[in-house]
Amino acid sequence: MSETIAFKPESLAQVHKIIARYPEGRQKSALLPVLHLAQKEFGGWLDVPVMDYVAELLSIQPIEVYEVATFYTMFNMKPVGKYVLEVCRTGPCMVCGSEKILDHIRTKLNIKDGETTEDGMFTLKPAECLGACGYAPMMQLGKFFHENLTIEKVDEILELCRQGQLALD
Repeated sequence: MSETIAFKPESLAQVHKIIARYPEGRQKSALLPVLHLAQKEFGGWLDVPVMDYVAELLSIQPIEVYEVATFYTMFNMKPVGKYVLEVCRTGPCMVCGSEKILDHIRTKLNIKDGETTEDGMFTLKPAECLGACGYAPMMQLGKFFHENLTIEKVDEILELCRQGQLALD
């Protein structure tokens, strides 16, 4: 493990607080919230040294971290843009036009699914059900849902991102 991988003191204190929620010997239960902290602190994605560091903090095997991190789509296994556009592509969203939204984003940003724009601003990440079927088509951006999408709404969202006027958390 690289010596440069370490949480900031305030983040490490938060990690210890999370671990303390669980009974002795059950620190693996803290894995999801600790991975979220790690992803946020270490550049928006989880590389192997970061996952190894998390395993060490939780006294678990690295493979246990890899299994969880690669299973959930909320964790990024490679660098991503500042704005990750997670567009739902399951049934209700597809029926309501999410494929048109995805095609528009791909064309407008000149990227394919899973790619990041050259300027590092946007990553397109098609997602499976984001749980807002009644507001389809929809996209998650950070912690926020953008619902009832149209091409015009998507363009407005992209412009707000470019201007730094859209919150992620």
